[in-house]
Amino acid sequence: MTKRALDLEAVRAFIRIAELGSFTRAAEASRTTQAAVSLKLKRLEERLGFRLVERTPRYVELSAQGATFLDHARKLIEAHDRAISVVGGTRQRLAIGISDHVAGPELPALIARMNAQDPHLLIEIRIGSSAELLQRFDRRELDTVIVRFQAGRGDGEILAEEKFGWFAMPGWQHRAGEPLPLATMAEPCGVRALAGQLLDEAGMPWTEVFVGGGVMTVAA
Repeated sequence: MTKRALDLEAVRAFIRIAELGSFTRAAEASRTTQAAVSLKLKRLEERLGFRLVERTPRYVELSAQGATFLDHARKLIEAHDRAISVVGGTRQRLAIGISDHVAGPELPALIARMNAQDPHLLIEIRIGSSAELLQRFDRRELDTVIVRFQAGRGDGEILAEEKFGWFAMPGWQHRAGEPLPLATMAEPCGVRALAGQLLDEAGMPWTEVFVGGGVMTVAA
């Protein structure tokens, strides 16, 4: 029995959902609507026969099968784009690594603006930990990276300085004797390590209640 080919635009939509962690941001990066992105994902899931994304009220998370399929999806799109570049002329590629501490909600709009200025430029943005991105930069897998300052390195330029602080929901109060609930980034994370060290030195018990972060790739 002949198997139907995957819709490449649906595969691209899935990748953006997975890597931006939001249907809204994926739609903005694709310059389309959230409904269109949702429909593409639904059709892709129906074609594959399993759910790729688990939707919750607060965030989007890949299913186990979705996490496995993500790597294959990236390779499929990369192979397709390489084939097109051979036939239609080589596109200039710019691979940028951005620390998950730096990337914010304005990233999809920024990607769209960059792509609009030069539609023939293939922009790939990799989001991950500073340490992981620096390793990829050293292996020449990335053209440039925007990361947190790393001691011992002098090959970069300071773009901005940021202040660290402790933040909580308005009206939240810590109950004496209970561990401090802490939302952190996934390991390895220098800020996470610093926060834990400061709390330990202060004798303040703490526990992780949410761990965010992860490696993401965005192409435009």
